[in-house]
Amino acid sequence: MTYATLKRQLGTLLGSPLLTSVVISLLLTLLVLALHATGSLEGWSLTAYDWLLRLQPGEKEPDPFVVLVTLSEKDVETLGSWPLSDSLMVQILNRLLQQRPRVIGVDIYRNFPVPPGHEALNEMLRTHSNIVMVEKFGGGRLASIPPPLVLERTDQVGFNDFLVDEDGVVRRGLLFLDEEGQPPAYSFALRLALKYLASDGITPEPDQTVPDYLRLGKTTFYPLETDHGAYVDLDARGYQFMLDFHGSPVPHYSYSIRALLSDEIPPAALRDKIALIGVTAESIPDLFHTPYHSGLGPDRRGMYGMQLHAHVVSQLLRAALRGEGPRRSLTDLAETVWILCWALMGSFIGRVSPSIGRFSVMTGGALALLVGSVAMIFLAGWWLPLIPEALAFVGSAALLTAATVGFEKRDRAQLMHLFSRHVSPEVADTIWQQRQHFWDGGRPRSQQITITVLFSDLEGFTQASEKLDPNQLMDWMNTYVEAMARLVMQHEGVVDDYFGDAIKANFGVPVPHTTEAEIRQDAVNAVACAHAMNAQLLQLNARWGKEQLPTVRMRIGIVTGEVVAGSLGSAERLKYTTMGDTVNIAARLEAYQKDQWDPAPGESPCRILVAESTARYLDQQVRLRPIGEVSLKGKQRKVRVYHLDASATDVAAATTSRSLGGPL
Repeated sequence: MTYATLKRQLGTLLGSPLLTSVVISLLLTLLVLALHATGSLEGWSLTAYDWLLRLQPGEKEPDPFVVLVTLSEKDVETLGSWPLSDSLMVQILNRLLQQRPRVIGVDIYRNFPVPPGHEALNEMLRTHSNIVMVEKFGGGRLASIPPPLVLERTDQVGFNDFLVDEDGVVRRGLLFLDEEGQPPAYSFALRLALKYLASDGITPEPDQTVPDYLRLGKTTFYPLETDHGAYVDLDARGYQFMLDFHGSPVPHYSYSIRALLSDEIPPAALRDKIALIGVTAESIPDLFHTPYHSGLGPDRRGMYGMQLHAHVVSQLLRAALRGEGPRRSLTDLAETVWILCWALMGSFIGRVSPSIGRFSVMTGGALALLVGSVAMIFLAGWWLPLIPEALAFVGSAALLTAATVGFEKRDRAQLMHLFSRHVSPEVADTIWQQRQHFWDGGRPRSQQITITVLFSDLEGFTQASEKLDPNQLMDWMNTYVEAMARLVMQHEGVVDDYFGDAIKANFGVPVPHTTEAEIRQDAVNAVACAHAMNAQLLQLNARWGKEQLPTVRMRIGIVTGEVVAGSLGSAERLKYTTMGDTVNIAARLEAYQKDQWDPAPGESPCRILVAESTARYLDQQVRLRPIGEVSLKGKQRKVRVYHLDASATDVAAATTSRSLGGPL
């Protein structure tokens, strides 16, 4: 064989569509595996996992194993105290024992006495081994909380810690946690499940194949590895497993503590079940995001801790009694082969679909097949990360399509040349670019968050605009706006918008603040900013007076509450803003009785009105004068309003106290 013949055959081989498809598929598979190994796909894959989890068919009836006994906000108001006294806890447990549940779980910390009745509570816990209390294992930045002293190192204690992923969602459960030099700690859910199963003669035992694995009844629990499913370098300490949230969002049977103490619970409602006591009061936050409870709306604000424990207990019991084991994942080799198969599928579609219409139909059908197959496998108990194979498929299809389209590039250029004869080439090029931009564009996902909104507006602007020429007016107005905007930023706020002489500022965006301390600090910052604006206005008026320029007064309204934050506008001009009832109230509060406000000589030229939702976050150093419940324009519900009457020194001191973690 001559060199020329060999070169020609090699060129033919390299130009083979089949070989090109295989090479591109292999490259895309390696690229996707590299992205997966770096954790770049983990967030998307976990989102896809949540979506797959929500595809599970819900149960028609509530859970048969666990009944919730909740301490709601109404219960706290009726009982008149928090934490519950030991004597009241004894009374609640006595009423529960009369209902003859198999196990009682108390998801309320009892690490110190709450007199009266402490000895009676200790005696009850000693004599009733079917009562399980909680402790907090803690670790890292989280402090531990011990169990009742009388139950230390007994099988009546379990930790109630949850594993929270980086996106704030609970997807994994815990059976055990280890601490060096100490015996393994049992989770609260596992303690409840073991005591329940003991009556059926089921006890934990080692798996026959791998003795280090736990077998409970009909199911062996395989502990999660560091690369389970979509996870990369997962902290797999302890004995972890994937939660299935089976039956969500259908709730468990639930009764209030008031109903329990009033004998309003049906006699057989708790019999031979696990009675789980916990808190669902809004003033005692114990909420967790789950794949079913995360996002916008009141039904997505979270799952209470006791409800989450109930789901974990139910999963353990279903695994032991019915053989419904936790969801497992493929080996690394099997996952690689699976991704490669879909990369080859994408290459095939890219090669055989030269037209956009055909490409779209075939790609859409293949993606539907991929999603459907992954969903079916998921429902069968196996987790295949959806995103890596989708990327490999789409990437291969796109690259092969691009290669095919490349041969038609000259024809497309000729068509564009013909098209440009009817319109300018610039217009034709713009149309094409706009089309590409449409597919690449998108909007940030909106979210519901709690922030403090500040509205300010000038009084006297109209008169000032009549006295000044355009250049003077703009200079005068820019001086005011620049000064006030600088103060907003200095107090960790964000100027949302300008409405002529009005300013809208948000405190708590764009990074959502979720803890009570953060929301409190936002409220304090807004109030401190308002006082700084008051002081700044005094200085500006003094300066303008000397320069014979108009002086003005200012009104400010401050409200704390939930808003929807996101982008607004067209694809060409997006604007990040907030909207909702809180924003409307702040605007109405600033304008409240503006025509009747007439400060006396010597009074501040700035009126600051604060809604009760903000006032409750301010300590006594900030002096508030109650105005009462007022009706705001366009609002049916009245709002309790306060007039902020404090010096800048007071507010500065309060702000420092908040920042340093002072008394709330």
